[in-house]
Amino acid sequence: MCRAGEAAAGILLEVGPYVVPGVTTDHLDEVVHAATVARGGYPSPLNYRGYPKSVCTSVNEVICHGIPDSRPLADGDIVNVDVTIYLDGVHGDTSVTFPVGEVSDHDRHLIAETREAMELGISAAGPGQPVHAIGRAIERHANRHGLGVVREFIGHGIGTEFHSGLQIPHYHDPRAQTILVPGMTFTVEPMLTLGDPACGLWDDDWTAVTLDGRRTAQFEHTVLVTEDGIRVLTTTADGIVPADVFAVAASA
Repeated sequence: MCRAGEAAAGILLEVGPYVVPGVTTDHLDEVVHAATVARGGYPSPLNYRGYPKSVCTSVNEVICHGIPDSRPLADGDIVNVDVTIYLDGVHGDTSVTFPVGEVSDHDRHLIAETREAMELGISAAGPGQPVHAIGRAIERHANRHGLGVVREFIGHGIGTEFHSGLQIPHYHDPRAQTILVPGMTFTVEPMLTLGDPACGLWDDDWTAVTLDGRRTAQFEHTVLVTEDGIRVLTTTADGIVPADVFAVAASA
């Protein structure tokens, strides 16, 4: 799991410089596919339940599972690039929301606070903690910053399976009473919105979008519960976090 997480982080670092105006999400898919194969892995999304590409690219109002296509990214867009690699029998899953060129203050705020919400959710986890502590921390942060929390898509257990039975809501759901124990591996991947978090699904049966058309951001790490805390697995071997490299500061 550590090696898969490191590989996923490395792929995000490799694709990040290509996220610029004029580049198509199809090209980002090509970069991710080549980088995954070069590391001896397989892109987990490809052919997963019929998904046709090697990466998810979710632009602007697309919440998640956006399918790469021939549309060039434009200055002022934001795009989440969600990378998962299957390596040595396990999966590593991580994502970053990138600004494309110069983005608005509202979008900078959304991106920065979504990342902070993920970090706070991870910090709330640990051995002996209930799963709902993660969502409580994320939702409190979102509420403080006037952002919506998407409820339809949640974090998940991960390991030999891409998505295992463990569910990680990003909102406070007191029914999520599973107690975290050492050895558990799962994702924390909140999706926050500038407007109403209600969502719909395109007729491709994959692309989830905000119903009001306002923008949304997501960040994701794969984490491990240890004896004394939480270890983030989706960093490089020398501790580089892709989101740090492509960091966006919140607007004043």
